[in-house]
Amino acid sequence: MTLNKIRLFFEGESKTITMHTDSKPHSIDGGLYVDNRGTVSFVNNFDFKGVDRFYTIRGHRPNEPRGWIGHRREQKWFHVIHGTVRIAVVKPDNWDLPTKNLPVEYFLLSATKPQLLYIPMAYATGCNFLSVDSILLIFSSGKIESAKIDEYRFPVNMWEINPIEDPLDSEK
Repeated sequence: MTLNKIRLFFEGESKTITMHTDSKPHSIDGGLYVDNRGTVSFVNNFDFKGVDRFYTIRGHRPNEPRGWIGHRREQKWFHVIHGTVRIAVVKPDNWDLPTKNLPVEYFLLSATKPQLLYIPMAYATGCNFLSVDSILLIFSSGKIESAKIDEYRFPVNMWEINPIEDPLDSEK
């Protein structure tokens, strides 16, 4: 993972940020350690440089789509701490009036297979919580004040989020 410092100018303000220059969404694998005392879930290859804040989203109803939301100047890292979540990712070609038939990438994240999903700047995401009470932890490179200025919301049906059944439910 390559880190670079860049200076952003937005709405009359400037900010120097540490940017992960990986240009495409990708997973950072983690692992589980289990013994008689319990389970340790980890992602040791994650570097917190560039992270300004974090928040969680809890999905109460399986297959209820959320999205689409994007940021032109903010990076995100997604991690599921409970359940299973399908993340859909698209790179808008125009932030005011994007094309509807853009390619969408899908990532399946589960608490039973720890990993982080990195989303670079200039992408939009949507998701489905596939398990009851799934919890998604999101790290963000932008302060909340900047995020409000750089927030782009699109209709939930703008691109396909594709509700699917939780593949782990079939194993129960």
